[in-house]
Amino acid sequence: MEIIYLLNSGFMIRDEQTLLVFDDYEDPEKVVDRAVKKGNFEHLYIFASHAHFDHFDTHIRAYSDQVTRYIFSTDIKRTKRAKIFPAENIVYMRKYSDWRDENIKIYTYDSTDVGVSFLVETNSGARIFHAGDFNWWHWEGDTEENKNLAKRIFLKQLKRMKGLEVDVAFFPVDGRLGDSQELGVTEFLKNVETKSLVAMHRVGYPAWIPSYKFKLEIVEPLPIWSPVEPGAKRFFVDNKFLEQKG
Repeated sequence: MEIIYLLNSGFMIRDEQTLLVFDDYEDPEKVVDRAVKKGNFEHLYIFASHAHFDHFDTHIRAYSDQVTRYIFSTDIKRTKRAKIFPAENIVYMRKYSDWRDENIKIYTYDSTDVGVSFLVETNSGARIFHAGDFNWWHWEGDTEENKNLAKRIFLKQLKRMKGLEVDVAFFPVDGRLGDSQELGVTEFLKNVETKSLVAMHRVGYPAWIPSYKFKLEIVEPLPIWSPVEPGAKRFFVDNKFLEQKG
């Protein structure tokens, strides 16, 4: 697979002749635009995990002639922005629902904020998890009551994922959470068998360097990519992230 960073939680994945685009709210390097114009694909699926401005934007309407399906969380359906998209080409998904066609299988989990997270399996057998805004949102300045509530909600949802196996997981490691930014990803990796991890939701922060504590808790070696620059690219081969040379 080829994985290209768009911005925030936005990524484009090429798996053989299928393009998967997640949470493309802004694409400064015009990654998706160039790929669509080049036309070297058979199927294009554009996902939006929820309606927050930093995950969903109407510029993706421009690809409606080439898109196989838009896959949107149901909260997007209630927005005015959804009305400009061709209704016949949209699949709205609620939490704990599934959808498939001849190319991909999709299952959704709940979020700890708004919308859903996506588990996608392609015809090649690749299993991809995109968390959307599913995370342990432990804000340092919040009340103890809210911190405990955030913990309970996150761990309750995580129970439904226990034993899940994925090749690549895209998960928030949000720098705004300070010393608590690794709480969610650490627990996620303890419960979900993950072959590789892409850190996301880090706009304005440097690449995430796992702490000593994280490395102690996650004993198994894990390929990690924490992209910073829009347009950055990695190839996922044999459970490793490879950077293109030259």
